[in-house]
Amino acid sequence: MDLVYQIVWLALLLIFAAAEAATVGLTSVWFAIGSLGALVCALLGGSIWLQIGIFIVLSVVCLVALRPLAKKYLNSKVEATNADRVIGQEARVTQDIDNIRGVGAVTIGGIPWTARSEHDTLIPAGTMVRVLRIEGVKVMVEEIKEEVVCHSK
Repeated sequence: MDLVYQIVWLALLLIFAAAEAATVGLTSVWFAIGSLGALVCALLGGSIWLQIGIFIVLSVVCLVALRPLAKKYLNSKVEATNADRVIGQEARVTQDIDNIRGVGAVTIGGIPWTARSEHDTLIPAGTMVRVLRIEGVKVMVEEIKEEVVCHSK
């Protein structure tokens, strides 16, 4: 019977390791480590309940202790693309922006972009707008309202 448990833990170890290799998303490595611990316990003659306990404890401890560290140090750098650089930029509307008709364009840094109004308002050509975000190939913009400055003496 001990051989059966050893084969089961080895099979689980290989399945979890293969799943981790296929996803590379830190989703099942914790269970592969737990399976390895349970396999070692089975090879040393530990009871099935001890093997299951070691599997559960090792998997949970690895998940809780190591996942936050791994997420922090892996994929920690997000590089902006050229398109991301237009977010926050000011642009002049070159074609009336009308979300209902599905038309509108702006020019940002000499490059024309299809544009839509963030607040579903009509924005006439010539108006200055600010780019809020990018959705596919369109920039979502809002009109820049001029602030009225009052000077009181």
